[in-house]
Amino acid sequence: MSTDPLLQPFRLKHLKLKNRIMSTSHEPAYAEDALPKERYQRYHEEKAKGGLALTMFGGSTNVAPDSPAAFGQLYAGDDEIIPYYQQMARRVHRHGAAVMCQLTHMGRRTRWDVENWLPVVAPSLVREPMHRAFPKTLEEEDIRRIVEAYADAALRTKQGGLDGIEVIAYGHLMDQFWTPLINKRTDRYGGSLENRMRFSLEVYEAIRRKVGDDYIVGVRMSGSEDRAGGLDQAALTEIARRLAATGMIDFVNITRGWIATDTSLSHVIPNHGTPLGPHLPLAAAIKAAVDLPVFHAARITDLETARHAVEQGLVDMVGMTRAHMADPYIVKKLEAGKASEIRSCVGAGYCLQRLYLGHEALCIQNPATGREETIPHIIVKSPGPKKKVVVVGGGPAGMEAARVSAERGHEVVLFEAGHELGGQVNLAARAVARRRELVGIVDWLRLSLGRLGVDVRLNTFATAASVLSEKPEIVIIATGGLPNTEFLTEGEHLVASTWDVISGAARPTGRVLVYDDNGGDQAASTVEKLAIQGADVELVTPDRLAIQDVSGTLYPAYMKAYYEHGVKLTPDLRLTAVAKSNGELVATLYNEFVDQTHHRTYDSVVVEHGTIPLDELYWELKETSTNRGELDIDALVEGRPQELAPNPAGEFQLFRVGDAVASRNIHAAIYDSLRLAMVF
Repeated sequence: MSTDPLLQPFRLKHLKLKNRIMSTSHEPAYAEDALPKERYQRYHEEKAKGGLALTMFGGSTNVAPDSPAAFGQLYAGDDEIIPYYQQMARRVHRHGAAVMCQLTHMGRRTRWDVENWLPVVAPSLVREPMHRAFPKTLEEEDIRRIVEAYADAALRTKQGGLDGIEVIAYGHLMDQFWTPLINKRTDRYGGSLENRMRFSLEVYEAIRRKVGDDYIVGVRMSGSEDRAGGLDQAALTEIARRLAATGMIDFVNITRGWIATDTSLSHVIPNHGTPLGPHLPLAAAIKAAVDLPVFHAARITDLETARHAVEQGLVDMVGMTRAHMADPYIVKKLEAGKASEIRSCVGAGYCLQRLYLGHEALCIQNPATGREETIPHIIVKSPGPKKKVVVVGGGPAGMEAARVSAERGHEVVLFEAGHELGGQVNLAARAVARRRELVGIVDWLRLSLGRLGVDVRLNTFATAASVLSEKPEIVIIATGGLPNTEFLTEGEHLVASTWDVISGAARPTGRVLVYDDNGGDQAASTVEKLAIQGADVELVTPDRLAIQDVSGTLYPAYMKAYYEHGVKLTPDLRLTAVAKSNGELVATLYNEFVDQTHHRTYDSVVVEHGTIPLDELYWELKETSTNRGELDIDALVEGRPQELAPNPAGEFQLFRVGDAVASRNIHAAIYDSLRLAMVF
């Protein structure tokens, strides 16, 4: 048996967990009709296949009609969910893992203008800034109804064959009663701590009446609200003690902070540029005070941090939640002595950002996550003949195309004109110190190419002749793109691109206009870099908000830097032209709302307008390929091989991926290549 602390079993009540690694409850918005159907189930089953001991699902699963979904959650307020629980339990259990669900009533942490259009409710009329509803103050009749809704929902999880539940109590109704920041009541549910805990104790009493004493029931709660006037560590430790003393809970899952604003949530769920395991000391303090198993997850992305947490007795089970989105096979690789092959989470926050933009959660570097029905996490060898594959371009799209082709058993050559692999990812990682971890995406791909024996040729500019000299059967053009400045009616030669600034090729000073017609991290990080360097920066965008596509827990760090360095944010203006006058640059800016043009002077102008495909080689090779570069889109979407051959005289198939097709992002580039090459 292994002596690794992470691989030691743990007993939770009657349940034997085979190791100390878990995935905590979260909501990826994979639900269909608010139910955990096949996509949802396969996502969690993959982690069970990968060897973890416990996967918790259903982040913020709602128990009552006046707790509508705010970000695509499940609904457990009626019996329709029970068969899907049963399916989930079967899928996860057959791989030797345990499975639990998180239940909640959101209280004020949701919207009133969705689903049944019922008023949001809370202990008192205190609005939550993030979701913006003005809540109805709960009456005792409401409280009794909601208490029973919790209990009924808990019973459904037991009937569904799950191993247990946790009730979430940070930012939700249960701890909205606890905190004096929200609970202003003067009745028996307000005032003293005993009164403020009354609702939660009634919930647990009702749950126990329905599920019995043998079922596993826990709480996920903050160990400190870190908010003036709120519950500090001492107060929440006392609440944890009182809950434990009732004998009604079996574990405590600790987090830290306050989640009523985007800024505070960004500290609860830290992204890249922050310390690993920042809240472990708090979890350890709660564990020392409470005689119950303690779970914890918060930016524990690597095995070393996880091992430290368990080995030092800081926690009993360590949550590696976003880490399992990047690689659901963490435990299997650890057990096999292949920890170096784990694809590590880089804290990019892309998963959460998509939720805030109304989409499902996806991993920036692992497109198979959330697509388990159609995209494999483990690439298997091709049953067909070995082929010669030439990939041109060593950015994320090219590296993934080479990796997957090699995993399929093909002979792969990768040409890269530069001195290193990584493409635009390297550039993004150099923008500001906080984003350095993005190079982890490149590191994993580079190590994979080495392990698979891909012939990587750096400092090699590929030409049609050099590609054809390899006698390829498949050619993949992944040459990326170049900054697009062609949208200007004049003055293209007077502006710098965000690439120029981030790479250091340009160092604008004085009054700098950064024009962003993309809305992503490209301009956002460029503005931060220039502001830190001392420039007087104005960020101008035609969008209604600056950095509109940077959302979730990512944008607070940018905004903090902007306010600290006096960055001016100007929406609703479109840059159309730049001219030079008296040693200054004159920007022509158009406001569509009032149909007016403005002229402003700057010392430098930096633009971000996506990229133009760098595709000359593709067009040179197009007519000599069997498919003339044509992509069978239906086959791509359905996961079938590419078989178009309008030019039988050709000797190779030709494809292009990533920004060589159109300006998109890292995830799109990798996804292009994965689903194309996985069927070669």
